[in-house]
Amino acid sequence: MQAIDNLVKAQVLNQALPYIQKYHHKVIVVKYGGNAMVNEELKMAVMSDIVLLSLVGIRVVLVHGGGPEISEMLGKLGIESRFVGGLRYTDAETAELVRMVLAGKVNKSLVANLTQCGGEALGLCGSDGGMLRVKKLESNPDLGFVGEVTGVNIKPITDALAAGFIPVIATVATDRTGQVYNVNADTAAARIAAALGAENLILMTDIKGLLRDKDDESTLIPHVNVSEVPYLIKQGIISGGMIPKIECCVEAVRRGVKKACIIDGRILHSILIEILSNEGVGTLFD
Repeated sequence: MQAIDNLVKAQVLNQALPYIQKYHHKVIVVKYGGNAMVNEELKMAVMSDIVLLSLVGIRVVLVHGGGPEISEMLGKLGIESRFVGGLRYTDAETAELVRMVLAGKVNKSLVANLTQCGGEALGLCGSDGGMLRVKKLESNPDLGFVGEVTGVNIKPITDALAAGFIPVIATVATDRTGQVYNVNADTAAARIAAALGAENLILMTDIKGLLRDKDDESTLIPHVNVSEVPYLIKQGIISGGMIPKIECCVEAVRRGVKKACIIDGRILHSILIEILSNEGVGTLFD
């Protein structure tokens, strides 16, 4: 029985070889969030996946938000969390708390988790080295200090990668005046992936992917060309909170990222399944 188990393991590793070769020295940007960020078993699976990919020569950049942690901190301070159109309203006081939680508690915790799994990680935020250039989000000024990314300086990221680190990026940034802005993590990940010329952008979610019928997971659409997206929105297949997420995928692809994927972060080792097999665990956009 042990010999059979070992043979199966060897076959799995052998099947992964073409994908390891394909992605060797290529950049993959992972936007980490959802249930995989709060469930300990899923969290450590994500961390071990990222370390494994890094050790076989794939250059992984981890981008994260931290909505639950921000809400928890605001609750402890007696400040009500406010949302406008599904996005967090961020006044000046909340912006400072967002910076403290994301660039501090959450970021350093993820760096520690990666280190625990045998990786070498470096915590960064959008303000470091002027990585994310931002201005107030013009399309929805009612959100307060929510930032729109106007440019990306990739040097802090490429320097970290060149030194052998896994960059872990908190999506909080400052403008030229020093004003702190909360930046949507999906949006930041898409712009970072495009600026790096990434091979793949992976957005982790709490759903299976894009569904033809949102109430039936068996209707997963495994592949979408970005040219099809306006039609799918018009048909109502892409709706609600999926619209901005998928628009990030579209923007990333149109800016040069080879492909973007929305994957089910509730599945253990979903990143490895997506990268090192032809099965996939969500919807691919190209």
